[in-house]
Amino acid sequence: MTNEPLQLSVIIPLFNEDESLPELHEWIVRVVTEQKFSYEILFVDDGSTDNSWEVVQQLAARNPHVRGIRFNRNYGKTAALQTAFQACRGEVVITMDADLQDSPDEIPELYRMITQGGYDLVSGWKQKRYDPISKTLPTKLFNAATRQISGVYLHDFNCGLKAYRQKVVKNVTLYGEMHRYIPVVANWNGFKKIGEKIVQHRARKYGTTKFGLERFVNGFLDLLVIAFVHKFGKRPMHFFGSLGTLSFFVGTIITFYLIGEKVYNIARHLKFRNVTDNPLFFLALVAIILGVQLFLAGFLGELLIRQSTTNKTSDLLIAEKAG
Repeated sequence: MTNEPLQLSVIIPLFNEDESLPELHEWIVRVVTEQKFSYEILFVDDGSTDNSWEVVQQLAARNPHVRGIRFNRNYGKTAALQTAFQACRGEVVITMDADLQDSPDEIPELYRMITQGGYDLVSGWKQKRYDPISKTLPTKLFNAATRQISGVYLHDFNCGLKAYRQKVVKNVTLYGEMHRYIPVVANWNGFKKIGEKIVQHRARKYGTTKFGLERFVNGFLDLLVIAFVHKFGKRPMHFFGSLGTLSFFVGTIITFYLIGEKVYNIARHLKFRNVTDNPLFFLALVAIILGVQLFLAGFLGELLIRQSTTNKTSDLLIAEKAG
C-alpha cells in the first residue's frame, strides 16, 4: 500500500474474537466497495490468546487494504485505539467493536455526517440494546453521570461505533480507560461540533463479553481524573490553594474562638478549661496543618508547571496557519 491519503480508516480493536473477524471483514469490504471509498481496515490485536492474530494475518494476505497491529499482551481498548489513531491514514476514521454488535452498514451515513455535515465527531447511540439489565442499567447511570460532569450531552458514551475527522484522532491523547471519553477530551480540545446518530445494536453472535462491571468503576474514576486535569492541570494553585486557604482560615477562626472564650471566662471569673483540653482545638490544629500542606502542594504544582512549560508550546493545538 502507498502512503497516499485515504478517504476512510476503519479501526477495529479486538481481544479473542477469531470467530467474528472473517464475517466482519467481508461485511465492511462489501459496504465500502459499494460506496467506492478508498479505505483501510486496521485491526489491533490486544494480546489475544486465541487464533485472532492468525486470522488477521490471513485477511491481510488476501486484502491489501487490511493492516494489523499486535500487542505482546493485553493493554486494554484505550491503548489499542491510541496506537491505531497514530497509525491510521484516513481523512475520516471510524471505530467499531469486533464482536459484530456494531453494524458496518452505518459507515456511509457516519462518513457523510463528517464530510458533509461538518461534524468533528459523531458518536453512535444504541437506543435499543440487546444486553441484560445488569449491563444496561449501569450503562444508563454511567452515561447520566458523564453528561453532568463533562457537559457533553450524548446518550451513549460507551458505544464503540464512532466517526472522527482525522484532525481529532491525531490530537487527542488517551490513557487508562479513556476510550469512552474521547468525545469529552475532543470537546475540551476545541472540537465542539460533536453529533450523535442512532445506530443498530446487534446481539452478540460469537463468544462472550470481555467486560465486567468493574469497567464502570474504573471508567468513572478516569472521568474524575480527566475532569480535574482539564480544569486545574495548568493552574493547580487554584484548586489546592483555595482548599488550603479555606482549611487554614477555618482552623485559625476556631483557635481564636477557643482562646477568646477562655480569656472571657477568666475576666468574668467563670469556670474555664485549658484550650488544649477542648477537642475542637485538635480539629482546628489539623485544619491549620492540612491548609498549609494543601497550599504548599499548590505552590509546588505551580513550580512544576512553570518548569515543564518554559519555552514549550507543543501541547497547544493550532487550528490553522496562513502565509
